[in-house]
Amino acid sequence: MTTNLGTTDRVFRLLLGIILLAAPFVSGLTMFASSTATIISVIAGLVLLGTSAMKFCPLYRIFGIRTCKV
Repeated sequence: MTTNLGTTDRVFRLLLGIILLAAPFVSGLTMFASSTATIISVIAGLVLLGTSAMKFCPLYRIFGIRTCKV
């Protein structure tokens, strides 16, 4: 796996991942009353955190996108 995420992209993914993981449990929004919305939010949050930690995004690879300077 070649690194294809830059620092700004990683920080954005990290913050969004944390928000998506926490939102269903602490926000009290009615959209999270459905278990489907909660599951989708948690899975998306985990994917964002994982790609941020690995510095690699498979979709970026498919589309030929690189946000890192290397």
